[in-house]
Amino acid sequence: MYTQHEIMQNLSKNAPMTIDEIVREEITEWEQSEARKLMLTGQQYYKVKNDILSRKRTVIDSNGQLTEVKNLADNRIPHGFVRKLVDQKTGYLLSKPFLPKTENKDYQEQLNNYFGKTFKRMFKNVGKDAINCGKAWLQVYHNEAAELSFMRLPSHEIIPFWKDSAHTELDALIRVYECTVYESKLKKVIKKAQFWNSEGVRFYEADGGQFVFKGMTGHFSVFEQDDGEMIETSMNWDRLPFVCFKYNDEEQPLIDLIKKQIDDYDKKFSDNSNNLEDLPNSIYVVKDFDGTSAAEFRKNISQYRVAFVRGDGGINTISLEIDTEAHKTHIEQSRRNIYEFGRGVDTQSERFGNSPSGIALKHLYADLDLDANDLETEFQASLEQLLWFIDQDISTKHGTDYSDEEVEFIFNRDITINETEAVTNAKNSVGVISNETIVANHPWVTDTNAELERIKSENAPDEYDDLSTGAEKADAAS
Repeated sequence: MYTQHEIMQNLSKNAPMTIDEIVREEITEWEQSEARKLMLTGQQYYKVKNDILSRKRTVIDSNGQLTEVKNLADNRIPHGFVRKLVDQKTGYLLSKPFLPKTENKDYQEQLNNYFGKTFKRMFKNVGKDAINCGKAWLQVYHNEAAELSFMRLPSHEIIPFWKDSAHTELDALIRVYECTVYESKLKKVIKKAQFWNSEGVRFYEADGGQFVFKGMTGHFSVFEQDDGEMIETSMNWDRLPFVCFKYNDEEQPLIDLIKKQIDDYDKKFSDNSNNLEDLPNSIYVVKDFDGTSAAEFRKNISQYRVAFVRGDGGINTISLEIDTEAHKTHIEQSRRNIYEFGRGVDTQSERFGNSPSGIALKHLYADLDLDANDLETEFQASLEQLLWFIDQDISTKHGTDYSDEEVEFIFNRDITINETEAVTNAKNSVGVISNETIVANHPWVTDTNAELERIKSENAPDEYDDLSTGAEKADAAS
C-alpha cells in the first residue's frame, strides 16, 4: 500500500497513476482483502452468526458425491465464545471509566469536559471494535455548535496509509462507505468514498461501478462574520483527524486466533445433536430382497438408514452406538483451547468452585490480565494522539497552551476478588497502614473520599450528647 510520500513520488515521475486512479485501485484491493474479511467475520461471530448456520446436512449419494438431504436432522448450533471473550475483555479493562489525570487543576477541568460520560460510553464500544477487528477508529470533527466531537467509524470502512512501518502516524486515509438516499420516490443505497491527506479531503461517489471525483474541501470549516455576512473558511489540521485504537501491535483480531477452534466446537456439537436425533431410527435390515448395487447400498445407509440384503425374509435393526466419552473429551478440550488461545477466563471451569483465594483468582485471570496489558498499552498511545486535538481546541478557544502538561490516563480494572478474604485483610491492616489506604482497598467502597467523610461524621461527638453529659456532671456536683 502506498504512503503519501510514495503517491507524490509517483505523480512527479510522469504521473503513472493519478490520485483518483490510486483511490479506485486501493478500494478495489481493500474490498477483496483478507484483512477486511476478518473484520467482518469478527463482527459476525460477535453477533453469534457463526459459519455453522450456513452449513447444509449432506450425505453420500449413489454416485459417491455429497448431496444435501432434507429427511435427516440438520441442527446448526452456534456458540457465543467470541461475544463472551470480547465482553469479558472490555468489561475487565473498560467497564469502569478511565480517568485523565493532570496536576494542573484548570487543565483537569477542561479534560473532564472533553472526556465526559458520552465519550466514555463510546470508548467501551471502541474497545469492542478493536478486539473484533484488530483496530478501531475515531474521527475528530466539529459539530454544528463548533464543539470538538468524536465519531466512531466502522473499521472495515477505513483504508489507512501509514508514514512508518510501526503504523504510528497517518500519511493519508480512505474511507469507503454506503449511505441511503432518496431519488424522486425511490430509496437507493449508494457508495461513497473520501480521500484524506494533508491538502484536504477529496470526495467520490460510485457511478456505474467506478468512483467519480465530486470535489474537495479542507478538513473542517470555520465560520466568521464579516460585514453582517457569515463567511466559511476551509481549514486543515496539522494532522489527519483520525485516531487508530489497536487490539495489539500486530493489529490481529481475536477471531483470527480462535475461529477454527470455534468452528470445530460448533460442528462437533451440532453433529452430536444430529446423531442423537437420528439414533432412534437406527438402521433397518430388510432380508430376502433382491439386493442392490454397492452405490445404492451406500446411499440407502447414509440417507434412509435402510439396508436391503438377500436371504431369509424379515426385518431387523442395527443399533448405532455413540461414543459419548470421546465426544465429551473432545468438546472439553476444544473449550479449553478456545479460552487458552483467546486469553480469557472460563467461568464454568471447576477451578471457580469453592470460593478460590485471591492468589488462585490471580492465577485464573493471568491470561486475561496479560491481554488487558497489551490492550491498555495500545490505547494509552492512541489517547495521547487524541489529546493533541483537544490541546489544539483548548488553545484556539481559550488561548491557553497545555501541550507541555503531563497527562496520565488511568484505567480502573474490574477485578474479581474473594470478598471475604479482602475484608479480613482490611481489618487486619488497621494500625499497620493508613485508614485512607484501607478504605480505598475495601471491596464495598466506591468513593474513598466520601467514605472517609462518613466515618468522620459518625465518629464526631453529638452536641446533644455533650449537653446531656454536662447536665449529669452538674447534678452530681450538687
